[in-house]
Amino acid sequence: MEFKEVIKKRRSVRKFLPEVPSREVLLDIVRDALTAPSSRNMHTTHFLIVDDRATIDKIAEMRDYGSSFMTSATAAIVVMGDTTKTDLWRENCAISATMLQLSIVAHGLASCWVHVGGRPRLKDVPEGEKADDYLKSFLTIPENCEIECVVALGYSDFEPKPLPEWDAEATVSWHK
Repeated sequence: MEFKEVIKKRRSVRKFLPEVPSREVLLDIVRDALTAPSSRNMHTTHFLIVDDRATIDKIAEMRDYGSSFMTSATAAIVVMGDTTKTDLWRENCAISATMLQLSIVAHGLASCWVHVGGRPRLKDVPEGEKADDYLKSFLTIPENCEIECVVALGYSDFEPKPLPEWDAEATVSWHK
């Protein structure tokens, strides 16, 4: 698939078919994401691939808003960063997660980013338990890592509408 087609097809998808992508495909997607640029080429981003149905369902409970759709995902990739190597670990994770999502599209799958870092489990209790603490209670997270997001993925259950047209002149300018 051509790059322009990949970026055009990349959409946040929250409904997936029950077909599970192979472990080879999941590993290939992560290998692509490992090529993402990072601050000072430190490569601080780590990935945890989850393809176990019960664990994905448990991950879907990390927040009372914005993550329940994950129960239809057939895989999830936890994106985390080593906080001891650079203070730019979040930025590195964001770049890697974006590359991950582009590779997912190139492999014929769809995905949706679910933010974790700093988000509360309960929307009405922002000072309460955090989503990342909940995930750390049952996932194997390296000691020096913090979780930025989880990318839910699988084969899309529908064809998303194309992105709406936008006014480039309103968001792009040239230095004079």
